Amino acid sequence: MTDPYRVADAPVDPPQPAVDQLRPLLWLVLFVSVAANVVLTTALDDPWIGSACGLVAVLCAGTLIVRHRRGR
Repeated sequence: MTDPYRVADAPVDPPQPAVDQLRPLLWLVLFVSVAANVVLTTALDDPWIGSACGLVAVLCAGTLIVRHRRGR
């Protein structure tokens, strides 16, 4: 006799994604660009170099946030 309350075909958990290799690279670029922004802004008088490093930092942070929100 079959049990009507038993689920015979239980859903299988989806496979876990492979190790994300982009995230550590984004964190590294974020830290390096923030450090470069701080050093170059205080050491040099050229605002373009500091702004370029700041832009890279903002893009990396935004990418990390978007990837985190999509992964939830």
